[in-house]
Amino acid sequence: MEERRRFERFQLRLPVRMEVIISGKRQIFDLETKDISAAGVFIETSERFSEGTPVQLSMTLSSNRIQELTGSQSLIKVKGIVARSAPTGLAVSFAGRKEILSLNANSAPPHREGDSDESLHDRGA
Repeated sequence: MEERRRFERFQLRLPVRMEVIISGKRQIFDLETKDISAAGVFIETSERFSEGTPVQLSMTLSSNRIQELTGSQSLIKVKGIVARSAPTGLAVSFAGRKEILSLNANSAPPHREGDSDESLHDRGA
């Protein structure tokens, strides 16, 4: 099978909180990433979701270098779409706006990047 990825993947285990709306109800899952790239992430879980399901991810970055630079840990919030569901987890493609937030209460406002302010509900979840 030919490799189709445009971005390099990095084996990186991060705690991730995944929010998804199923049948009109918000569900929250505390999981862990297996790997990540600029385009998406693979999240380990036995839960199955349909391809195209919109999700909201919150990943905690905790490293000594980030702590040195910012004085705190960082939280990355990003919207995504389930690209593939496998027995070992989910491949999620990043979509829309990304936010990098400091977990230090006395820090600067969040950095935001992206092209969309749509909520999960607006995306038809």
